[in-house]
Amino acid sequence: MPLNFNISPLKSTLNATLQAKIDQKTKPKGSLGQLESLALQIGRIQNSLAPKLNQPCLLIFAGDHGIVEAGVSAYPQTVTAQMIGNFLAGGAAISVFARQHNLELLIVDAGVNADLKTHPKLIDAKIRKSTQSFLNNSAMTAEECDQALKAGAEQVLRQHERGCNCIGFGEMGIGNSSSAALLMHRLTNLSLVRCVGRGTGLNDAQLQHKVTVLQRALNLHKGATEPLDVLATFGGFEIAMMVGAYLKAAELGMLILVDGFIAGTALLVAQKLHPQVLDYCVFSHVSSEQGHQALLHQFNAKPLLNLELRLGEGSGIALAYPLVQSAVAFLNEMATFAEAGVEKKSGKKFKTKGSK
Repeated sequence: MPLNFNISPLKSTLNATLQAKIDQKTKPKGSLGQLESLALQIGRIQNSLAPKLNQPCLLIFAGDHGIVEAGVSAYPQTVTAQMIGNFLAGGAAISVFARQHNLELLIVDAGVNADLKTHPKLIDAKIRKSTQSFLNNSAMTAEECDQALKAGAEQVLRQHERGCNCIGFGEMGIGNSSSAALLMHRLTNLSLVRCVGRGTGLNDAQLQHKVTVLQRALNLHKGATEPLDVLATFGGFEIAMMVGAYLKAAELGMLILVDGFIAGTALLVAQKLHPQVLDYCVFSHVSSEQGHQALLHQFNAKPLLNLELRLGEGSGIALAYPLVQSAVAFLNEMATFAEAGVEKKSGKKFKTKGSK
């Protein structure tokens, strides 16, 4: 499966100048904490001393999973299509948050097991109605995986061509936490138990059943170890599309906002293929889903928020986006010491009474 992505390392020509601009703002050095490193990263990505956020967009990739037949989710597969209807009607959490923060929200049908009605905000990129159960076969064929990667990249290119330079990816797919757990386990060598979480809200007995099912799948597919083989064997169409989307966004020099556990495992696959993709990524939050903190550790990432979310949908991205705006705003609009006529810290020692 050819992957013709050319992801450039971030340019370093402006690093010192950007850092100096941040340090000259009317504040003690480093006092804006993580916003300062975020501003520096955005400036480096755009290779600009005055970065801008243009036409920010959130793509939700949706797909169904054959493994749901094995009882690994608290919800039936039909909920995927029902939730897409909720997204498009504006009633889902991500719909509310995207509307609140003026984020363009689009839904991509990657492989939903239903015939969805046309809608201006719905993009039909369906590979097939649901993956196969990886208890029987690979979730998708190599050709389908390649098709999904290219489709994800194509969606990002479309947004870039309309002027978008800041993009995030959410997901919707009942059963996709099972796929994500297997991707994480096989690509990090962390224990399966460490990677498996409660997903849609499994109780203890259901969680143990999920672990048992996933261990059976691992035993069946011992030969799948390379990133694309692992993705085709265990992944979902929506996860594969996110992999292609991450890689294309980085290739185009876009700022990428990363959501939670499922989106993070798609990024893990992308990182294994092109490590430079992480340079373009801002991690919105750490979720309460089992394994996400360990996954962030794999990326050496410091997320912006910890709200104990476990919803998916790109909800963490929408909630963190105002912080991204603030980082850009202070870099561009905050006065320097010279502009404000404020004295800098002198560095001289204060004299105490009686000193000479």
